[in-house]
Amino acid sequence: MGKVYDGIDGRLRAFVEAQPVFFVATAPLSGDGRVNLSPKGGADTFAVFDEHTVAYLDLGGSHAETIAHLRENGRITLMLCAFSGPPKIVRVHGHGEPVFRDDPRFPELLARFPNPGQPSVRAVVVVAAEQVSDSCGYKVPNLEYAGDRSTHAEYFGRKSDDEFAAYCARKDFNGESIDGLPALPLPLPPLPVAQRGI
Repeated sequence: MGKVYDGIDGRLRAFVEAQPVFFVATAPLSGDGRVNLSPKGGADTFAVFDEHTVAYLDLGGSHAETIAHLRENGRITLMLCAFSGPPKIVRVHGHGEPVFRDDPRFPELLARFPNPGQPSVRAVVVVAAEQVSDSCGYKVPNLEYAGDRSTHAEYFGRKSDDEFAAYCARKDFNGESIDGLPALPLPLPPLPVAQRGI
């Protein structure tokens, strides 16, 4: 039976931190704008800061829909579900903020992740949880986790920071969303010196 929680602590926090994949949903304010749902992977890209704050690393890719929606209105829902063990789904509804590379808070936030030196970090998305709830997940199938894919790290790991910035600049939906909203600030600010080559 589903329950609403005051925050993310105890067994709920342990569950959230143990999941190898999570999903992020956002939407523009426009009634005919496109809703975005993105899968995110890698336990080293997600962190629980406290009972009411979670964050994840926004890594390079071909789109920046989530960033665009957060810049416009901040609404976000994270969903984590058990694919093995007891069935459970957890949703974190809240307000998200992308903290970009040129923000003074960026180095300190990045340092809170287990692998802050991984390639292609565009921003740290910080989510203030306004409601945390769970549900049964009885119909979610049992799936076996075989490990993280190495393709992303290998591809972006071969690029210098300047090459990564050029990659972001030439992608159609990095600077603005598919609905024309401002997304990733371009040109991409360079990584702070302390974060290069970590």
